[in-house]
Amino acid sequence: MRIALTLDRDVPEDNDYLRALLEAGARREEIVVLRPGDPIGGEFDGIVIGGGDDVDPALYGRDVLPGAGVKVNAGRDSIDFSVFEEAWRARVPALGICRGLQVMNVARGGTLIQDLPSESPSEITHQRRKKPNRRDHAVTVRAGTRLSEIAGAPQIDVNSRHHQAVEHPAADFVVNATAPDGVIEGLEARDGRWLVAVQWHPENLHGDPASRRLFREFVEQVRKRNGNSGPTG
Repeated sequence: MRIALTLDRDVPEDNDYLRALLEAGARREEIVVLRPGDPIGGEFDGIVIGGGDDVDPALYGRDVLPGAGVKVNAGRDSIDFSVFEEAWRARVPALGICRGLQVMNVARGGTLIQDLPSESPSEITHQRRKKPNRRDHAVTVRAGTRLSEIAGAPQIDVNSRHHQAVEHPAADFVVNATAPDGVIEGLEARDGRWLVAVQWHPENLHGDPASRRLFREFVEQVRKRNGNSGPTG
């Protein structure tokens, strides 16, 4: 079993993404960390696209807005979109986190809000400093979605570290969560394949039941696809 985890160069080797996957039952040797410039090297049974810099607006047909604070990373765009497009083609389980949600949306034809404070002012501050286990606002989870089964509640409290968000969701996706101000906080595949993407950082919510179930279900689906139905730990 091989899981691709895409991250920025400055994310330490010992990080919360790995911790969450290991707690969910994956083994360290099953996780391939991919950073900008790394060779992809083969197929994967599941992918996790983690957080990071902004998606280049050119990829959804826009110019960078002056003063929007957009910071792009061409190397990260290259590896994320390559990994995701192959995963989509092969229908492997996919988990998107923060930037990962945005990558998936753009890859399938959706667009982004480049800067929430300037383009869509709100009483909610979506870009907060990182602090483990802090909850910044609630999200409403749409009934009947895969995320609602995982969350086990119609509303959950999440952290928030983003200044961009989904503008128009790609046709392949269903919105599964929204913030109180209407900002889209989650997407999942319309056709039933296992693809869940969230705008918050569940890997930082240590011990949170919904976050643990999200990673555990992802790992279980990857192992099931790989043909190994054994326990995930």
